[in-house]
Amino acid sequence: MPKTALILVDIQNDYFEDGLWPVPEMDRVAANAARLLAAARTGGDLVVHIRHENQIPEVPFLQPGTAGAEIHALVAPAGGEAVLTKHRANSFHGTGLLDMLHEAGVEAVTICGAMSQMCIDATARAAGDFGFQVTVAEDACGAKEMEFGGVEVSAAQVHAAFMMPLAMGYAQVVKTEDLIGA
Repeated sequence: MPKTALILVDIQNDYFEDGLWPVPEMDRVAANAARLLAAARTGGDLVVHIRHENQIPEVPFLQPGTAGAEIHALVAPAGGEAVLTKHRANSFHGTGLLDMLHEAGVEAVTICGAMSQMCIDATARAAGDFGFQVTVAEDACGAKEMEFGGVEVSAAQVHAAFMMPLAMGYAQVVKTEDLIGA
């Protein structure tokens, strides 16, 4: 069985209902991520928490030094778990994540968090491109509703639209229960 890392991406306070940029069903997403986190800790997997900080002052959410940018209490890092800060969608970009995974001998990654259409997609694709076996716990990922060119797309549709291509070529896309039961 390959050495695995759990990568929790951007499960931060601003994405919850009382935050500045709420993602639908983020409580459910975080609860599933917390189940994955407990299983990873029990199994001795490497755990990496990723947090996003916006560098654009006009973007009000996930601003450095704010409570909204902090990792949510449901998946709070335990002592010794890595916490990496990123400024782009791809969790590998400028964070040292790739070196950390290689140094630990990790061959497979499980990814969860927010948002499906941005950071989960970018991180999963990069992990696949770097040669890792990638699993995305789709019910531990949250998407935000979007609008483009006058077309409004629900959060559920956005989520599905990004999980489908990941499942086609980059990742095994599964439910939390399937991973915990495995």
